[in-house]
Amino acid sequence: MQAPFPGFSDPSPSFWRSLQTFNISRIIIAACLLLLLNLRSTKDIWVFSQLFAKDICFAYLFFSIGFALLRFFHQRHFVAQLLLQIIVDLLVISLLYLGSGGGRGGLSILFMFPLAGVAILSPLIWAFFFCSIVSLFLLVEGVYRALELNDGNLVSQAGLFGASYFAVIYVVSRLASNLIRQEQLATQRGNELAMQQAINRLVIADMGDGILVLDHSGRVFEINPAAERMLGGNLTKEMLGIKLANIVALRPMAETLADMRQRSISELGRNPEDDISFVSIPCYLDEGRGGLKSGFEVSSFGLRAERPHFVTHLKLRFILVEDSHLLPLSTQQALDRRYTIVFMQDVSDIENQAQQLKLASMGRLTASIAHEVRNPLSSISYAASLLNEDLSQLLPENPQARRLLRIVDDNVARLNQLIEDILKLSRKARTDVEAYPLMRVVRECVQDFCETRSIDPELILISEEVDFQVSFDPGHLFEVLTNLLSNAVRYASGQPGSIRLHAMTSANGRQELHIQDDGPAISYDVRAHLFEPFYTTSRMGTGLGLYMARELCLNNRSLLDYEYRVDDSLGEAAEPSGRFVINFSGLSV
Repeated sequence: MQAPFPGFSDPSPSFWRSLQTFNISRIIIAACLLLLLNLRSTKDIWVFSQLFAKDICFAYLFFSIGFALLRFFHQRHFVAQLLLQIIVDLLVISLLYLGSGGGRGGLSILFMFPLAGVAILSPLIWAFFFCSIVSLFLLVEGVYRALELNDGNLVSQAGLFGASYFAVIYVVSRLASNLIRQEQLATQRGNELAMQQAINRLVIADMGDGILVLDHSGRVFEINPAAERMLGGNLTKEMLGIKLANIVALRPMAETLADMRQRSISELGRNPEDDISFVSIPCYLDEGRGGLKSGFEVSSFGLRAERPHFVTHLKLRFILVEDSHLLPLSTQQALDRRYTIVFMQDVSDIENQAQQLKLASMGRLTASIAHEVRNPLSSISYAASLLNEDLSQLLPENPQARRLLRIVDDNVARLNQLIEDILKLSRKARTDVEAYPLMRVVRECVQDFCETRSIDPELILISEEVDFQVSFDPGHLFEVLTNLLSNAVRYASGQPGSIRLHAMTSANGRQELHIQDDGPAISYDVRAHLFEPFYTTSRMGTGLGLYMARELCLNNRSLLDYEYRVDDSLGEAAEPSGRFVINFSGLSV
């Protein structure tokens, strides 16, 4: 019996709880004995004075309350407290047993209370020891009564009580031992499970891959720190319970998840674990700090030189988890218990490395031939001009020749513009720029753009309700705005006010310039590659305009991005519209 009580001198909390239950039971028994002594029908059974019996019961009740308080305020010396309580119980019950006339009083059953307690809370050898003492006491008292009253049944009655005590104590001890083993096993398993959960939490929190858990309705159930970083602040731990589809920046992920679930329903033989998708998530600013969250990091050494990932490209793997195969659930219950685990892997670094290699090779090539190409282009352009003058004199009625010369001029201008764009990227931003009002420069740029492109000024609407100071190279700002306005003119409807420029300052101090047109918004697929060099959807485009605009903003410690937002004037029920946003957050004077 040593196995269930290996730490009997230093028991577990469950032993102390059982001891307190034992104390409460003792108080109840003492109160019942006092009630029994107050009944008139029991006055004749006492050998000695009933008043003396009441004094014993009052003392027993006092000791019972004292034992309960001792256990509550002094949870130490378990063995000493248990032995003291058992000894007091046996002494009090023995006195009452003798006072009630021995076996005739019917109090023999009370011995079962302390014996059962010692069988539960101590090793079996202890229980047998006290049981032997009680049995000997009953036999001695029975023999004395038999000699006094000449009644041999009292001895046999005492023997039967003693035997029954041993049998009951043995059974109770066996049951208690099994329960103790089960409790120890449960405690061990619980500790192992808690340790495993702690390890899992540490591994999940420290792992490089992001993990996002969604319930059956698409609400966020759990997210690890890596996923928070990959999603660029669009989803955090504090946003648990929100629907993924309600976050505008994460709608590509929600749409991909919906497509995966639809395929898993329509294609029953499909393995959902094989569903792998790629999405691009924009990284926005940290609203709490008003600075760049996934952008620049400011330290004691100033602004870091590393270029941030303003768009994170993620590889997603979806796994459906449901426990309907574990429990007999109804269809609705099974649906309510379905969860989707999204494993996210940031492939931006891989793509950026490939992009850097591509840009490095292209840079070396363009840097070496850019100036060399400009001289032949100048010669071609000059020769075409001379040839045009000669054709005007010699063949004034030859439209075919004029058309061919126009083609030569247009392509020379296009190649020259391409070289200009490439060379602009190497020009560093001025560091001695004094702060100036943003909207003044914006207005000058729009005026110059309309004059040089012969565009109706009413086409572009400038709102100057909000203005702030910026330290941005004016020449670079002209280049950025000219590029963005050229794109807006290409896709706008052409109605007055179809292109809008306005500045705004958010509640957290973020300062932005919005360039928006009434044309169709850019799709998510195109948005993922919008700022990549040499990527264009226009037949006449070079694919360097937006890339150059973003690079110029980065050189001036600002951020150019394409965002989907809801206009405040249209209310929250309106659909989000696309617009280019230049962010000067934390960099203005």
